[in-house]
Amino acid sequence: MKTAIVNLGTIVNGEWRNPITKGDSILMDQGKIVEVGSVSGEALKSCDVVIDADGAVAIPGLIDSQVHNTFGDYTPRQKTVGFLESYTHGGITTAITASEVHVPGRPTDPEGVKALALAAFKCYQNYRPGGMRVYAGSMILEPGLKEEDFKEMAAKGVWLTKAGFGAVQTPFDYVPLIGWAKKYGMITTVHTGGSSIPGSAGIWAEHLIAMQPHVSFHVNGGPVAMPDEHYPRLINESQIALQVVTAGNLRTTLMIGDLCRKANQFDRFLIATDTPTGSGIMPLGMLYMITYLASLSDMPVEWAIAAATGNNARVYRLNSGFLKQGCDADLVVLDACLGGSKKNALDALRNGDIPAVAAVVTDGVPRFVGRSRNTPAPIKKVRVVENRVLHDFSQISH
Repeated sequence: MKTAIVNLGTIVNGEWRNPITKGDSILMDQGKIVEVGSVSGEALKSCDVVIDADGAVAIPGLIDSQVHNTFGDYTPRQKTVGFLESYTHGGITTAITASEVHVPGRPTDPEGVKALALAAFKCYQNYRPGGMRVYAGSMILEPGLKEEDFKEMAAKGVWLTKAGFGAVQTPFDYVPLIGWAKKYGMITTVHTGGSSIPGSAGIWAEHLIAMQPHVSFHVNGGPVAMPDEHYPRLINESQIALQVVTAGNLRTTLMIGDLCRKANQFDRFLIATDTPTGSGIMPLGMLYMITYLASLSDMPVEWAIAAATGNNARVYRLNSGFLKQGCDADLVVLDACLGGSKKNALDALRNGDIPAVAAVVTDGVPRFVGRSRNTPAPIKKVRVVENRVLHDFSQISH
């Protein structure tokens, strides 16, 4: 499908160092972004769908780098069907698994954890709830795994691992397992803070520094945060990405954001939700995190958006997260909500307001245009003005 968005007011591209792209339009074809800034009239004539943004804001599709999926679009933790599709109505176009730890009766032996990760990895390759891309199948690190297991799983395509829920004697026992995972090119993630399920242990700065994973999951608490004095050590003694989540400690979130900026380490600052868990289901969780950071601290709103998009993409080696030529055509159109005090999405976020999600596009395919079922209506009239595919992209209201 060839899709264009025209008449944009602002294009926030996902790159915090230079976050605004000049222009008012974006062209997508065959699932990739072809042009950003301007689109010729000739190119528009060949589009299957043209969306008029009426001056609204485009951002990259949000990447939730910690989602507790199981199989399908169902969460046994909250006994809810369709939560992933609902997350797309919160602007989330990519979900990255926090491991399939909530699968009922999950196995803990080496063969079992390998089978669980491989099954989830393969299932979500062919399943896209609401158009969302789900990167599933994170192998849970358990005692008994050998180096050859990591070599085998990497050869089969599994590229994520998770430490923190295994039956280890001490978190330091994860060190060789993470080393093997990194040797075979896998992204390594670690539960951080107080334990969140029975039988697991708290993981603190000294453990993370010894492990040196790629990502410290919910570093602001999942749900219980580390003591404040641990965070400077993580920033100064490692290159670990620091992921803050909606389901964590808000005060600690703001502190970590400030520390990363002062240390010129903002590339390592990531946003996620860490849901569904005991904290619930949060379709707007990524947008709320952006709002908190932009309104309760002096973090530029464009930087907060980058932490939810481009920063995640870089750490996880994804081709999404940026509005630039050649990237996956995943994007969101935002506006201020009807009835609010602000007139555009960026000012609304700075003011602490949730924005209106006016359109979501994944793989260059509009998933809905007009309004999200999870936010108030936008001020601007974001609409389809050319349509050659005979599909209604609007959504039924509440």
